[in-house]
Amino acid sequence: MPTLIVSDSTKDWELEIPEVEKVEAWRYLTDPEFANRRNVRLYNLCRSMKYQSTGYYVSLLAEARGHKPLPGVIALQDLKSPAMLRFVGDELDELIQKSLEPLHSDQFELSVYFGCNMAKRYERLARHLFNMVPIPLLRFRFVKNKTWQIRSVKALGTNDLTEGHHEFVTEAALKHFTKSFRSRPKTKRLRFDLAILHDPNEGANSPSNEGALKKFVKAAESVGLSADLITKDDSGSLLEYDGLFIRQTTAVNHFTYRLARRAASEGLVVIDDPVSIARCTNKVYLAELMTYHKIPTPQTLVVHRDNMHEIGPTLGFPCVLKKPDSAFSQGVVKVKNQKELEERLQEFLTESELIVAQQFLPTTFDWRIGVLDQRAIFACQYYMAPGHWQIIQQEKDGRGRYGKSKTIPVELAPRKAVQMAIKAANLIGDGLYGVDVKESDGKFTLIEVNDNPNIDSGCEDEILRDELYRKIMESFLKRIEQKKSAIH
Repeated sequence: MPTLIVSDSTKDWELEIPEVEKVEAWRYLTDPEFANRRNVRLYNLCRSMKYQSTGYYVSLLAEARGHKPLPGVIALQDLKSPAMLRFVGDELDELIQKSLEPLHSDQFELSVYFGCNMAKRYERLARHLFNMVPIPLLRFRFVKNKTWQIRSVKALGTNDLTEGHHEFVTEAALKHFTKSFRSRPKTKRLRFDLAILHDPNEGANSPSNEGALKKFVKAAESVGLSADLITKDDSGSLLEYDGLFIRQTTAVNHFTYRLARRAASEGLVVIDDPVSIARCTNKVYLAELMTYHKIPTPQTLVVHRDNMHEIGPTLGFPCVLKKPDSAFSQGVVKVKNQKELEERLQEFLTESELIVAQQFLPTTFDWRIGVLDQRAIFACQYYMAPGHWQIIQQEKDGRGRYGKSKTIPVELAPRKAVQMAIKAANLIGDGLYGVDVKESDGKFTLIEVNDNPNIDSGCEDEILRDELYRKIMESFLKRIEQKKSAIH
């Protein structure tokens, strides 16, 4: 993909980088040659990014031309939003406190150049801040009021660089560009770029194992997509891609949701999209949604402090309590009597004003129906872990013990289970979902709709094999083509 560095004057940026073209901002805005270029990666280093300034229009017109500007207009607007400065995740906040703790002053400025800082002790903090605000040259101002907080963020032009920093900025830029240019050989020209986000440290709880990730990359290439496996540390380069496929466990109060929102707002095709994450990861929402649309579920109560006395008489014992954002069988407990119920309620209601209580339906397995683009693409039986009532038994050391699984052709799965799964998933969106359905006494009840469903080599792909990965990559290709055609 051709890369441009755009600044007010080519003299502002003297660094020569292979495969990178330097262009003056006014020429980029007015020369038809640039308007007609396709698939351009652009770094905007103009001196001013203010609304309707030259720098602002460089990013704005780049987006209109289907180019990939860094920063994008949304990122520039976010700089003015006080809400953006408050929207710091727990992990980043902890890193800020730890990094700035040794300081004796109550104010501090940190320059972030392509995700780097001159002081090695701030290297990790600089990278995380760049991932949060993907702008090449930044200056953060922190103030301490009991704890350190971000007071302001400024996008820098080349004229704003601190005296003596130019050489370091050159090194940081060279490092960034060298890392960004993926040098693996291509057997053929690939049309679009796809980022596949994963966490190598998730282990057994990862939505896709290593074998599946490799098959996704191979399937992407077969349909004309160049796919890269990226981690959280690579997210500052997100705008180099046309699509984002999240294969890391998602949550709303988590980096994955913030990244999905940023990618979607910048025009990337995203699975899981932020709306699906917000809806699927909250069991209170799902309970209310299924009730409203009359989809059968185990008898369910949305519980709060005013109605918690109704659980026992309504559902009986044992019954199941669920935290709204529970996942991988964590935050889901079976209570056998009133005493256990009261103990768990006290714990759960300190974390959330609303929780879910459900009738306990014992089964030997749950149906998992995979749904993509509002169609079923796989059907599995997830069996309960040996001697346990859930498909995963979480151990004290954090590891999960799983039950066995069996994949069957969708057309051989119970028709009612498949129809119920599709109907429920369609209420969420048209992304990729894993719908859990219980079969008990010949009746089917919906348990939940999951975004980010497991797709592992050797399990969900047992029937379709490589075709399963190809179907998902074809969906990405179709969505990206639709977006690009809408732009042009």
